[in-house]
Amino acid sequence: MTEFQRYAIYHTPRDPGLAEAGAHWLGWDAVAGIACAPPKLDGLPRPLVELTETPRKYGFHATIKAPFALAAGVSHEDVMAGLAGLARDLAPLDLAGLEVAALGDFLALRPLGDVRALQAMAGRVVEALDPFRAPLTSAQIAKRRPDSLTPRQRDLLARFGYPYVFEQYQMHMTLSGALSAADRATLLPIAQAYFAPHLTRPHPIADLCLFGEARNGRFHLIHRYALGATI
Repeated sequence: MTEFQRYAIYHTPRDPGLAEAGAHWLGWDAVAGIACAPPKLDGLPRPLVELTETPRKYGFHATIKAPFALAAGVSHEDVMAGLAGLARDLAPLDLAGLEVAALGDFLALRPLGDVRALQAMAGRVVEALDPFRAPLTSAQIAKRRPDSLTPRQRDLLARFGYPYVFEQYQMHMTLSGALSAADRATLLPIAQAYFAPHLTRPHPIADLCLFGEARNGRFHLIHRYALGATI
């Protein structure tokens, strides 16, 4: 079994068209554990491999619980069992859909419509699995630039190791690193056209995915846990 240095709880789509499109866009298929050739697209401001360098190692996903190291005495099997039990207690849900949009200085797939059920589900995952998480080091806290966060976000960072949880949570599937305004404006319609054939409505959230970060920094899908499963 691959040794992982951190774990994360993600949503990654089951739909093969969207999953394949996202993997090729980023250049890393975290489900198969292989690098992917980028699509041939016209009009890019820079090569796609440069534009997607920052999010590539994480794979095509939306964060539910951000990457964390295991607390002392916690095993890989403990996390798997804990997530399996939690998933059985959570109901699947549908988002109205997804759209390609800017989020700050990067591009992402963002949910359409009411996201309160999603926020509630994500909050339960964050809280329920937090006992498995090792506390952040001083260096890890500094990397989050706490001076740039709101007081509430700093409190969440200190309590849960991540500032964007509960009411601060904004689901997104990252499609680029930080971009200039000009690069965002150029890349946005290209990304919208590329993903448009795969953005079915509604968009189901039917499982929780346990990901692990290998020693080379690349994330891999370990297992999918169906929400509400009885077996």
